[in-house]
Amino acid sequence: QVQLVESGGGLVQAGGSLRLSCVASGSWFSIYAMGWYRQAPGKQRELVAAISTVGTTNYADYVKGRFTISRDSAKNTVYLRMNSLEPEDTAVYFCNCNAKRNLFSNAMDYWGKGTLVTVSS
Repeated sequence: QVQLVESGGGLVQAGGSLRLSCVASGSWFSIYAMGWYRQAPGKQRELVAAISTVGTTNYADYVKGRFTISRDSAKNTVYLRMNSLEPEDTAVYFCNCNAKRNLFSNAMDYWGKGTLVTVSS
């Protein structure tokens, strides 16, 4: 079982920056991709950014050039650096990973409980 705990959310003014962190704990055979999703009030959860085990990244168009995802596999941690924040970035940000519990299990997705980011205008 993999537990994900996010931190770093908060209130920031438009144009400001935040860095989110997500630490994985528990037991697993291997963690594959890790990523960040967000869900704004009344909207569906959407991908923000993802990173593979070898560092290949994927970003939603609306955050390209503003957000940077990184990963420290030794610390089982994924980060999201968010610059030039806009009020439209206000949402609950969820950490996600794809992992196998053991050699013979199927990989599955795990989710954190989320951290709220509020950007004021």
